[in-house]
Amino acid sequence: MCCLHFSFMHTAHVFFQELSCFVTRCYEVVMNVVHQLAALYTSNRNESKIIETSGVHFLTMYEHLGELLTVLLTLDEIIENHATLKDHWTMYKRLLKSVHHNPGKFGIQEDKLKPFEKLLLKLESQLLDGMLFQGCVEQQFDSTNGGVSVSKNGTFAEEFAHNIRTIFSNVEVKLGEASEIDQRDRYVGLCGLFVLYFHIFRTVDKKFYKSLLDVCKKKCLFLLRDVQSFYVFVSSWMMKMESILSKEQKTEKFAEDLTNRCNVFLQGFLYACSLSNIIKTTMNLYMSMQKPMTKTSVKALCRLVELLKAIEHTFHRRSMVVADSVCHIAQHLQYQALAAIAVAKKRVISDKKYSEQRLDVLSALVLAENTLNGPSTRQRRLVVALALNVGTQMKTFKDEELLPLQLVMKKLDLISEMRERVRAQCDCCFLYWHRAVFPIYLDDVYENAVDASRLHYMFSALWSCVPAMMHARHLESYNILLKCYDKEIMEVLTEHLLDKLCKEIEKDLRLSVHTHLQLDERNPFKTGMKDLAHFFSLNSIRFFDRFIDIKAYVTHYLDKTFYNLTTVALHDWATYSEMRNLATQRYGLTMTEPHLPSQTLEQGLDVLEIMRNIHVFVSRYLYNLNNQIFVERTSNNKHLNTINIRHIANSIRTHGTGIMSTTVNFTYQFLRKKFYIFSQFMYDEHIKSRLIKDIRFFREVKDQNDQKYPFERAEKFNRGIRKLGLTPDGQSYLDQFRQLISQIGNAMGYVRMIRSGGLHCCSNAIRFVPDLEDIVNFEELVKEEGLSEETQKAARQLDFVLSDLTRNSAEGTEYFKMLVDVFAPEFRSAKNIHLRNFYSIVPPLTLNFVEHSINCKEKLNKKNKVGAAFTDDGFAMGVAYILKLLDQYREFDSLHWFQSVREKYMKEKRAVSKQQNVQSNNQDEKLLQTMNLTQKRLDIYLQEFEFLYFSLSSARIFFRADKTAAEENLEKKEKEETSKASNDTLSVNSAADSVMK
Repeated sequence: MCCLHFSFMHTAHVFFQELSCFVTRCYEVVMNVVHQLAALYTSNRNESKIIETSGVHFLTMYEHLGELLTVLLTLDEIIENHATLKDHWTMYKRLLKSVHHNPGKFGIQEDKLKPFEKLLLKLESQLLDGMLFQGCVEQQFDSTNGGVSVSKNGTFAEEFAHNIRTIFSNVEVKLGEASEIDQRDRYVGLCGLFVLYFHIFRTVDKKFYKSLLDVCKKKCLFLLRDVQSFYVFVSSWMMKMESILSKEQKTEKFAEDLTNRCNVFLQGFLYACSLSNIIKTTMNLYMSMQKPMTKTSVKALCRLVELLKAIEHTFHRRSMVVADSVCHIAQHLQYQALAAIAVAKKRVISDKKYSEQRLDVLSALVLAENTLNGPSTRQRRLVVALALNVGTQMKTFKDEELLPLQLVMKKLDLISEMRERVRAQCDCCFLYWHRAVFPIYLDDVYENAVDASRLHYMFSALWSCVPAMMHARHLESYNILLKCYDKEIMEVLTEHLLDKLCKEIEKDLRLSVHTHLQLDERNPFKTGMKDLAHFFSLNSIRFFDRFIDIKAYVTHYLDKTFYNLTTVALHDWATYSEMRNLATQRYGLTMTEPHLPSQTLEQGLDVLEIMRNIHVFVSRYLYNLNNQIFVERTSNNKHLNTINIRHIANSIRTHGTGIMSTTVNFTYQFLRKKFYIFSQFMYDEHIKSRLIKDIRFFREVKDQNDQKYPFERAEKFNRGIRKLGLTPDGQSYLDQFRQLISQIGNAMGYVRMIRSGGLHCCSNAIRFVPDLEDIVNFEELVKEEGLSEETQKAARQLDFVLSDLTRNSAEGTEYFKMLVDVFAPEFRSAKNIHLRNFYSIVPPLTLNFVEHSINCKEKLNKKNKVGAAFTDDGFAMGVAYILKLLDQYREFDSLHWFQSVREKYMKEKRAVSKQQNVQSNNQDEKLLQTMNLTQKRLDIYLQEFEFLYFSLSSARIFFRADKTAAEENLEKKEKEETSKASNDTLSVNSAADSVMK
């Protein structure tokens, strides 16, 4: 690890060495330029009055010298503020000490370490102490061997000072104005020149020094209203740009059109310069002063960044026309400059006085003319500028002629480098250091969705950071830096815009679909409204190797959310389908159809869930025979779930009609287990002996009781069985047996509901078929028409569906018969003879059931409703089903049990009424109240027995209680014989028909 670190730091050392060479080269260039200027003034001091009286033609050299000093100042500032660089340099020196103690470990010769350490000390003193600029200006410019004298050269000092003042006057006028271009950079170089002048000549013009410092106070004042002004200016410029470039150029107004285009191009460039200066100055001042920026200021600056990139995009979008126009504009400007120079040259030639100075001026004008007759390259423009600096001497040009010529040359400089200059001014790589503004900007874009299109400009500005990052050398590869930058920007975009947009769209769709509910205030005049649809009209945003499609992102989120939530609750499919349609209509989102099985809000508990957990279902739900509805027994919520035919029909529509047969099969498996318990209970010695005793007793006294089973005997059985033991819940064996029969009855009620739901579903599905008795064969019709194989396959599938629906709608009534036929032989077999006494236990069971039912209904009016219920027809269904399986309807009817119950309660009611009549004369109120309560309770018991009787009679109809097993078998044989006879008749008739033919 240490070796790797040393290798990496060695690479950094190579970089420092290269930087040192660059700085040394800068020192040499500054020294050479100063010496050349000093030597030039020394040698030509008395030879030319032009050189003596004017230093204008050396202005360019001084400005380039200032640019070089600016580079050194910038390097000093970078190194001074780079704490990491200094820390790593210190670590590197410590590492070298470790290498010094053990050089063999690193494969380094010990005799080379000393010179290397000296080199490091030299690099540190030269580069890392912040003395690059100071070291440059403090060089010894006077030659020690008697060469050129610099500090004692008065002409050079005067010329140096004159050029500094000239540069200052040019910079001061433009600084902070709308026409400012590069004056800020030139001001830094000017300050460097002033310091260099002081160190060479040791003299200071205090008045000029004060003027130089006062310029620092003249900074650009950035106000919020300026943003709106710039927005109007730039928008107006963009419209003017599009308008001018879209018009066809007319030959008769070609020069005027070129002038207009030139002015528009330059105006856009000046706006870019102003915006760039404001943004960079404001952001860097806040960072330098370590002061927080308000959100309002951040939003305003981001708006200026957008305008800056809008200018660049306008030039780029019309780049073909701009490139063509620039060539013509440059030629037109050259023509104007040549015309002005021709007038001046003519004036010089007309003057008959000959002098060497006039000849120099004429030669300069001729040189400028010859240079302008060609492409407008940078070298040619530099030669023209130098030639005009000489050619404008001796009043060659009038004042009204010189200013237009200077303006034309300045325009020529800008137009010729328009593309490069616009790109440089619109470069926003500085945003890399101000990425903290991006989340605030995205929040503002989200709140002001009308201007969503400006996102393109901001991402273009963020992309401007990439080319500079590709020059990074502090990592093994700049791709690591780019990936981190990409990840950071995308995470911020997702958090502050995309996710918020997704949630807001989903919320809006939900609230719009559920307007029938009591929702929060949604009045747009009170709460405001954001039209988020603007985000979905945006084109894809290119960033790195991806296209950011906001519309696709939100669509994918909604598709995923709606799909997942629909799978969790299939009955909500209609709601999410409506939300999809609303998303398409309101936002133009193209949603994907999930192709999930659709259910309804009324589906309730799913058939599959009931089928898989039928043992739980029959114990937790209560059956109502008349309404064909299951009601939940108890619930932790404030409501009870119900299941009716519509729920079952919707569930069958979801899963298909095949689920019906599977459900009956599951019910059969459940009944097998329950009948095993049923058989064990009936086989119990205590139960069996009691039943035999009761049957014997009934046979002995039936003549005396008018063939009716005594109520007292059933009541005695119900009380006596409690002596066999109770469960922890206080239930007797008879209570548990009653619950077992109720669960069996619930299962049969569920089968009945499946049958009814299947009929309901099939009738809805087949309601468009005109005649169920005569359904055409579509496959044959398609084959007759000679249609394609795909059409025949579709017709075959249609025939299959119609056949399936017809069969299910016709065969739905056979489920009860199937469940009777499958268990009846076993129940009636000789090995289950202990079940033959079941009919005799029905009276005690009914009495137990009535007491339980009255107890449950009374709890409905109590505060504690645990165990409350208003229906439990599963018991009646269970008793009717078991009696059918045992073929004991006749035996049970022979007991005349319900008649016995009715007579018993009517007798007691008459007795109570008689006592009431007797006691009414005594006026004993307490006794009367007791009798009224007794009368009411007798009515309740009688009513409950009547309900049970009606329920049991209704349930018996399902199992054809009017016929015994022998009668059913006889009827079955007669049907088979009739069917066989009809088939024989048909065959005879068909033979007779063939003979006749």
